[in-house]
Amino acid sequence: MEVISMKKVSLIFGKKHILRDINWGVARGEHWAVIGLNGSGKTTLLNTVTGYLWASQGEISVLGKKFGRYDIRELRKKIGWASSYLQEKFYANEMSEEIVLSGKYATIGLYEKPKPKDVRRARRLLRQFESGHVARQQYWTLSQGEKQKVLIARALISAPRLLIMDEPCAGLDIFARERLLSLIEDIVRQAHAPTLLYVTHRVEEISPVFTHALLLREGEVHSKGRTGEVLTRKNLSDFFGVSVDLKWRKGRAWIEI
Repeated sequence: MEVISMKKVSLIFGKKHILRDINWGVARGEHWAVIGLNGSGKTTLLNTVTGYLWASQGEISVLGKKFGRYDIRELRKKIGWASSYLQEKFYANEMSEEIVLSGKYATIGLYEKPKPKDVRRARRLLRQFESGHVARQQYWTLSQGEKQKVLIARALISAPRLLIMDEPCAGLDIFARERLLSLIEDIVRQAHAPTLLYVTHRVEEISPVFTHALLLREGEVHSKGRTGEVLTRKNLSDFFGVSVDLKWRKGRAWIEI
């Protein structure tokens, strides 16, 4: 069973193709980096995978459930999503612990009293990410790095089978970024880790735990496949439309223009 199956998927607003003829499959045991510049359609692709946007054409299945034949609200409970996009939707005065707990119900906001075991799990996740001290702090008071860790804990609380991270390092300084990337590697290396989609426009964030990469440009798949075969000097130069130099350091690709 494929974790994600997209066949000839297009998303059209008016006469404009936001996504065009996406053919993409993610198998269990694979972890994918989705790379694209601003406006390439990365977040739109995620919204299509999670059913927040409905494809104009094509077929989509996620975790073996074909869209249109399954309650998408139930499916979302099996998908963890950590995104800076979500930050804008949270009330500024919500406690970090409440935001983590809302992930259990796949809702923006906490609308029912959580079970004690879920509260314990939320606090345990925050401690795991060295953020136990922010549990009872209002979200707006946190640093950008702390906010990202809260969102990752939220994404993991329901033990998802698919974990999506959309630009998790956005706004972080280089030290906070490296700490967060190390945390993500630890998550992937755990037993029974969820399939991970990591979305970014920075190639250097792609660590060795990512088995595959998809390059998205102007709503279309430029290339896809095993990471080492996709992240080459020739392919990246064609993708970015400018000659780049490529160096590998500790299993990560670094490019210079």
